Amino acid sequence: MAEKGKKEPKGAPASKGGAKPQKAAPAAAPSKPAAVPPPPPSSHSALEGIVAAGELRARRAHGFRRKLVGRVTSDKMNKTVTVEVNRNALDPVYKKIIRVRERYKAHDETNQYKVGDHVEITEHRPISRNKRWMVTKLVRRPVVE
Repeated sequence: MAEKGKKEPKGAPASKGGAKPQKAAPAAAPSKPAAVPPPPPSSHSALEGIVAAGELRARRAHGFRRKLVGRVTSDKMNKTVTVEVNRNALDPVYKKIIRVRERYKAHDETNQYKVGDHVEITEHRPISRNKRWMVTKLVRRPVVE
């Protein structure tokens, strides 16, 4: 029995009347194996014959990456081109369609793209301080006379 002013430690058996019976934990229901839904139909099945396996793997691994088409405005840097992408946007105040120009630095490993070329660029992990795009293909070359 505890004396006056002294507390019994937690979890110690009660000094009077014996210990109270503990409630039994409810019996767990037999667990069923989680139903695994069937995989969704592959959206790439039609592409597998057309697209190379490596490109298909890269597309799955990296997910969605933006692609833009623009014109090369500068090729003076080594392995880098500046691509200007023009698009139309609605002015928020005057509700007028205006032309918006954005410039991106894109990686050109072989220095093959020249000023005036229309190219497709794709988002890429940061390559340098300002370079986050990579030139993926030549859309068209300007006519040289």
